[in-house]
Amino acid sequence: MSTLQQWPWAQTYQTLRLRFREDHLGVTAGSLTFTTTIALVPLFTVMLALFSAFPVFARFRKVLEQQVLTGMVPDAIAKPVLLSLTKFATKASQMGGLGLVALGVTAMALMLTIDHTLNSIWRVRTVRPIAQRVLVYWAALTLGPLLVGASLSLTSYLLSASGGLVDELPGGVSFLLSMIVFMLQTAGFASLYKFVPNTFVRWEHAWGGALFASTGLELGQKGLAIYLSKVPVYSTIYGAFAAVPLFLIWIYLSWLIILLGAVVTAYTPSLLSQVKRWPDTPGHRFALALAVLRALLAERHGSVRGLTAEQLAQRLRTDPLQIEPLLELLQGLDWIGLLDEPQVGTGGRFVLLCDPQATLVAPLVGEVLLRPDGFTEGFWSRAGMDRMTLAEALS
Repeated sequence: MSTLQQWPWAQTYQTLRLRFREDHLGVTAGSLTFTTTIALVPLFTVMLALFSAFPVFARFRKVLEQQVLTGMVPDAIAKPVLLSLTKFATKASQMGGLGLVALGVTAMALMLTIDHTLNSIWRVRTVRPIAQRVLVYWAALTLGPLLVGASLSLTSYLLSASGGLVDELPGGVSFLLSMIVFMLQTAGFASLYKFVPNTFVRWEHAWGGALFASTGLELGQKGLAIYLSKVPVYSTIYGAFAAVPLFLIWIYLSWLIILLGAVVTAYTPSLLSQVKRWPDTPGHRFALALAVLRALLAERHGSVRGLTAEQLAQRLRTDPLQIEPLLELLQGLDWIGLLDEPQVGTGGRFVLLCDPQATLVAPLVGEVLLRPDGFTEGFWSRAGMDRMTLAEALS
């Protein structure tokens, strides 16, 4: 409660609005909606196959499907969507090996799109190797439905064994299952924000963004249900076909909320520290890179000999996400290094590797300020950038 009272809500709103425009989250949500629509049947086929493989899951399959779907989709379209997905998944399970491989590739395309989107929100330029990403997402694709089914079926079994409540659940049990779905959904979002970006993310930040996304989905579900009950325009125009556009709208809104939750997670450090971003221009990026090098140079002979990304951001009073690409660039130049420390929650310390007296500043200038070419050779020569050392630039 204390954190919520002290949270900079106005700055959060400004950050969400700015990132929505600059990161083109509306277009990205549309792309994810299309990919999700294509990959939904393969994902549902995997879930049904896992349920059918274990008798204890098959016993509660109907109840679990209804609880999961109604927990994530508005009631107005849950039933027709469930019927359609079950019909499509049953047909998909009858396909040959080549067809199933094609469906699996489609599901993987969704996972890779999510990976690219979240890494761009965190300003990560170096992604994991494709083989590593495919293995991780294939594990999530197969183990995710299994874990959800196991948790829900165990709870349903414990609460309904004495009353035989398999086809119908009382209000208390239904509410409890809805809360379990909510918590599992939140845990899934937290894991998504924690493990997908190829950078260090604190668990508390991931849980904060996950709660934002889950709460937003719950409110969006209720709001869409109220709108459909008050303004039944889709039912009037489309009739029985109304579930299709409504389902697409809901997927789009869901991805918008999930992406905004990722933005909240990514920018929690800067929101908590009340810092402001430097202007995103070449001159300011060059100045920020020099500021990072000067801070690491000052710590070179200190007791810790380095600083974490968060400590650098606090020292420079800037956004951690803004210095992340510069840290990757300086690592690529072999000017700084990241210590792989065993301490949990630090993210590792960056240390200065190069000798400023013997290192020319030209590679950094060419990367972030001005590349040397036929049009700028005269400027480079007269300015002496090809002879200036890093120590001279930092003095």
